[in-house]
Amino acid sequence: MTFATPQTLGKLATLVLIFAITACGRSDHIGKAPSFTNALDTKEHSAMVSTVLPEVIEERGPLDRASLWSGQRGSLLGDRRAVRQGDIMTVVIEIDEKAEISNETDRSRSGSESLAIPQLGGLPQRLDRKLPEGATSSDLVSIDSNSSSSGDGSVKRKEKLTLRVAATVVDVLPNGVLSIAGSQELRVNFEMRELLVSGYVRPEDISRQNEITYDKIASARVSYGGRGQITDVQQPRIGQQVLDAVLPF
Repeated sequence: MTFATPQTLGKLATLVLIFAITACGRSDHIGKAPSFTNALDTKEHSAMVSTVLPEVIEERGPLDRASLWSGQRGSLLGDRRAVRQGDIMTVVIEIDEKAEISNETDRSRSGSESLAIPQLGGLPQRLDRKLPEGATSSDLVSIDSNSSSSGDGSVKRKEKLTLRVAATVVDVLPNGVLSIAGSQELRVNFEMRELLVSGYVRPEDISRQNEITYDKIASARVSYGGRGQITDVQQPRIGQQVLDAVLPF
């Protein structure tokens, strides 16, 4: 009766751990639709419930608080754009880009060299007598060379994406720049579509409609993808991806 050695048990435990880690991403939607991300664990929720410094507004009496023309955010002419932590704005993503690059290279080169000694003190005639029939030493060396190379490359890319997502101000930097983050999840049958956006914006770039376009977001990070049964089928398996990365052929 043989027992497994500690080294063998360690290797088996490592393999089981690797398979468990690679499968945990898909175990959420095996036999059911993908689960939504808990909204209470997001940066947006933390920014809304965290304590911020109160805004100091100089009050001029009861009439000023009830006036439609006061400078408060709730007044008729108040600025309702997102400027504080926890405020919400709309990010407009409209990407319509097209790039086309074409390169062509053609190169050709040829050369020819010949060396002949028909008369050299009678030596070729004497040497020809000892050579096999049909051979001659009048043309000792003859070299021809020819090389040619050509290359053609073309790159074509076209992207079009139109999305709108609500983002939350998660932090206000010391220079007044707003750090925003937004997420959106849409589940259709057994497939989950996810939209993530984050970056830094200036308050003056936010429009009066409380909207900002993606080209005005610094360090913009936009992700549009999904997870679910259809996405799992379209992706190669973990083992195949590892072999593609390590195999040299």
